[in-house]
Amino acid sequence: MSFPNIPNVTPSINIDRDDVVNLLLASIAFEELGLAHIINAEAEKIQAVLGTLPESELPPVSSIGELLEINNSVNKTLKTALKTQMLLQFKMEDILEADTDTP
Repeated sequence: MSFPNIPNVTPSINIDRDDVVNLLLASIAFEELGLAHIINAEAEKIQAVLGTLPESELPPVSSIGELLEINNSVNKTLKTALKTQMLLQFKMEDILEADTDTP
């Protein structure tokens, strides 16, 4: 049995500064889209426990304690999403600033 013959692959990727800026901005946009889905899911969670989400099969919460517990859970998630959005804002500002600094 012989050893496999692996061809010499030298990938060549040529992207210019504008492409890099566009790719970085697109990655930020996709992260923001993911956060929007998380925020929407948290809103639907509250609607479901309140009994106002039409397609939900969950029964509404029966006590104020359960409602406060869910509210705290949503609050923590939204705080984390906000922190992530702030970091994305900083990234975007840095990218746009670097793009205008260099000809």
